Amino acid sequence: MADNLVRGRRPVRGRTPPGGACATAPASGPRTGWGERAGWALAVAAPLVFLGIFFAWPVATLVGRGLAPEGSPDLSGFAEVLTRPRTWRVVRQTLTQATLATVVCVVLGVPGALVLYRRRFPGRDLLRTLVLVPFVLPSVVVGVAFHALVTKGGPLGGWGLDGSLTAVVAALVFFNYGLVVRTVGTMWCRLDPRAEEAARALGASPWRAWRTVTLPSLVPAIASAASLTFLFCATAYGVVLVLGGTGVGTIETEIYTLTAQYLQLRDAAVLSVLQLAVIAACLGATERARRASQARLALRVDVPATRLCPGDVPALVLTLAVVAVLLVGPVATLVTRSLRRGGQWTLANYTDLSTTGGRNALTVTVWQAAGSSLRVAVVAAAISLGVGVALSLVISRSPRSAWLRRGLAVLDAVVMLPLGVSAVTVGFGFLVTLARPPLALTRSWWILPLAQAVVAVPLVVRTLLPALRAIDPRQREVAAALGAGPGRVLATVDGPHLVRAGGLAAGFALATSLGEFGATSFLARPAEPTLPVVLYRLIGRPGAQNQGMGLAAGVVLAGGTAVLMLVCEWLQTAGHGKEAPWMT
Repeated sequence: MADNLVRGRRPVRGRTPPGGACATAPASGPRTGWGERAGWALAVAAPLVFLGIFFAWPVATLVGRGLAPEGSPDLSGFAEVLTRPRTWRVVRQTLTQATLATVVCVVLGVPGALVLYRRRFPGRDLLRTLVLVPFVLPSVVVGVAFHALVTKGGPLGGWGLDGSLTAVVAALVFFNYGLVVRTVGTMWCRLDPRAEEAARALGASPWRAWRTVTLPSLVPAIASAASLTFLFCATAYGVVLVLGGTGVGTIETEIYTLTAQYLQLRDAAVLSVLQLAVIAACLGATERARRASQARLALRVDVPATRLCPGDVPALVLTLAVVAVLLVGPVATLVTRSLRRGGQWTLANYTDLSTTGGRNALTVTVWQAAGSSLRVAVVAAAISLGVGVALSLVISRSPRSAWLRRGLAVLDAVVMLPLGVSAVTVGFGFLVTLARPPLALTRSWWILPLAQAVVAVPLVVRTLLPALRAIDPRQREVAAALGAGPGRVLATVDGPHLVRAGGLAAGFALATSLGEFGATSFLARPAEPTLPVVLYRLIGRPGAQNQGMGLAAGVVLAGGTAVLMLVCEWLQTAGHGKEAPWMT
C-alpha cells in the first residue's frame, strides 16, 4: 500500500518529466522502506482512531441505545415513528426548506459566479470577500440577525415573517449563497474559453453560446454546489432553532427536542438514521460531481478575467442587489439594533457585556465567555489541522492499485460524515459514551475542543485537498529518483502547497469552532459557556437589557469571525497569488 501511495501515477508516455529521462521510472529511485510504510500507516490509522473514538463511537452508541434499548435489536421503533404524522411533517418541512434554499442559491449564485470570477472591475475582490463571509458566520448569529430583521422594531417587523418559512429560507440562502458562487466560480475561471469563442465565431448569440457550450461544462460544479448546499440546509440547527416555530421545525431540531427535552432516544435514533441516509445521498452526489468535473472538463491553470460588457449588466445588477439586500442588510440591521435600547441610540448594550445581564441571566460575563470560546477554538483548530493534514496527504495520493483508489474514495466520503451528522446526536453521544472510564471526559475541559475538532476536520480536509491534488505526481517521483527521502519529498513538494492552503484551512477551523453551537449546547459546562451558548441564552431571556446584550454579543461574535476569515483569506491569496479551488 505504501509503495502505491508514495509513487502515485505512472508517468505519461511520450513525455520526459523535469529532471531528465531517469525520472520516468520510479523503480529507479529508492524503494519504500519499512519506516516509510509505517509513516503512511500511521497517517491513516491515527485519524481513523480519532474519528472512531470521538465520532463513530458516540453516534453509534446513541443510535444503538435507541434501536436496541434492552440490548437486543428492536426495530419496532421504525414502524412506530415512521407512521406518525408529526414525523412526516418534520421530514416534509426539512426537505421543503432545503430544496427551496438550494434552488434560490443556484439561481442567484451562477450569475454571481460569472461576475465575480470571469469579469474584472473595481471592487471585485471586496465583493468576493463579502460573499464568502456569511458562510463562516456562526449559525446562531445568523439566526439572531434575521430575528432582528423580522421581529417588532426591525425593518420587516410588520410583515409577519417571524417564525415563517420565508424567514428561514432567506437565512439559509444568506448562509450558502457564497458557497455556490465560489464553487461554481473557481471552476468557471479555469474553463478553457476557446470553445465558447468558437461558437460565437460561428454565429451563436452570447446566450446560446453560454447555454450550449459553457453551461454543460459547469453542470458538475453546479451539481456539487447544489448537493453541498442541500446538505447544509437540511442539517441546519442554530438558524432554525432561533428563527423557527413549530411550523418550520426540521429533523435536526426534532432530534434535539426528542433527546434533550423528552429523552426519547429510540425516536431520535430513527430520525438520525433517516438524516444519515439524506447525508449519504448528498455526499455521493457531491463525489460523483467532483469526479465528473475532473474527468470531463478541459481546464486551464489560469484564464484571465475579462472586462465587463453590456451583456453582463443584468448579472452585475442582480449580484449587487443580492449582496446589498440579502447579505449586508441583515448584518446591518443587527449592528443598528445593537446600538439602540428603549428607542434611543446608546452603547449600553456593549458596556453591559462586562456584566451577567438582567437578573443575572448568565453565570459569566460575555467577555469571559468570549475568552473561553477563543481558547477552546485554538485547541480545536490545532487538533483538526493535525488530523486533517494527515488525511489530506493520504487521500490526495493516486495509487496504481484500483482497490486502493476505491479505498481512498471511501475514506474521503467517511471523513465528510461529521459535517452532516446531527451535531445534537454527536453532543449527546459524547455525554452518553464518554461519561465513564477509561476516558471519563464529560467533566473535562477537553471535551469541547475534541467535539469541535470533529466538526471542523471535514472542512480542513476539503480546503487542503484541491491544493494537494493539483500537484503533478511526477514531481514526487523526480525528487525520490534524485535521492530525496520521504520526509524531504513531503517537505519540498507537498509542503509549500500545504502552507499556502493551510492558512485558509486554519481560518475555517477556527471559525467553525468559534461558532459551533449544536454539540456545544450539550457539552458546555455552566461555569464555562461559550459565546454562542451565551448568545442563545440572552436572546431567550425577557427584558430589554438581555435582548440588547444578545444583539451586541452577536455583533462581537460575527465581527471576530469575519476578521479572522478576512485575514486568513488575505494570507492565502497573497501567498498563492490566486485563489485555490475550494469545496470542489
